[in-house]
Amino acid sequence: MTVALEIENLTKDYEVGFARKRRVRALDGLTLTVERGEIFGFLGANGAGKSTTMKLLMRLIYPTAGRASILGCDINDIAMHARIGYLPEHPYFYDYLTAREFLEYCAELFGYTRTDCRQRAAALLALVHLDDKSWDKQLRKFSKGMLQRVGLAQALVNDPEIVFLDEPMSGLDPVGRREIRDLIASLRHKETTVFFCSHILADIEVLCDRAAILQKGRLAHAGRLEDLRGRAGTRAMELVVAGATAEQLRAALQPLPAAQLTQTPGGARIEVPSERDVDAALAALRDCGARLVSVQPVGNPLEDLFVANQN
Repeated sequence: MTVALEIENLTKDYEVGFARKRRVRALDGLTLTVERGEIFGFLGANGAGKSTTMKLLMRLIYPTAGRASILGCDINDIAMHARIGYLPEHPYFYDYLTAREFLEYCAELFGYTRTDCRQRAAALLALVHLDDKSWDKQLRKFSKGMLQRVGLAQALVNDPEIVFLDEPMSGLDPVGRREIRDLIASLRHKETTVFFCSHILADIEVLCDRAAILQKGRLAHAGRLEDLRGRAGTRAMELVVAGATAEQLRAALQPLPAAQLTQTPGGARIEVPSERDVDAALAALRDCGARLVSVQPVGNPLEDLFVANQN
């Protein structure tokens, strides 16, 4: 696959203080690549450097050191910006324009004809599931979630080859989150590359091919999700059962001393150290007549890796 985004030793220092200025490093030697057509998640706690990275790539601020290229062009190449889309973390639009007017304006900036601008605006507002009754309402009357939908629509107005999304689910209700997740996933079928920042692990796990974890401005981990999960160590498994008494279950589980039994109103939860122990536990439970309700991992290995790298 060809590379859509290449970052090499990207570093950003800020000067803080008044009388006695000092330098604070917000991003420290970041190096990574994103392949064309993939959805890449950029994880990190608040203040880890995610938005700084995004602003550097968009030339809203300038690096102290390092370089980056997008679609094979240096980020200082202004012409390349016609091929990308961007949704900032806190989008701010012209308050007195309507959603339709704003998108038509954005489309016109990219050279669309007047007719195409109207068609493009309507198609995108429908794509982001904005209620059509709000299309001709001024943006100053929009909620945070509605503005987020408009922001995503403007990021897609030029049919970009790569789109950069900074916290795209911010301010959305559960239905909105599901709709926008589905929209982002659909971009993969168009071979659009997506690079998005988030600290919501569920969004990363549902959407991404690969991800990177940023810690205090430095790259802590990067790779495919299954590889990142593996770095968190062995996963304990939980079996939920019903149809047997606690005494029957304890007797059946005697050959598995590592299994932990917790009684519940409807049955019991049994935790075993790893996936390798599940078959033996199931065989023992069947022998005592227990009915299996569910089997699931305990905790989230990606979350464990994320938390471990914030300390």
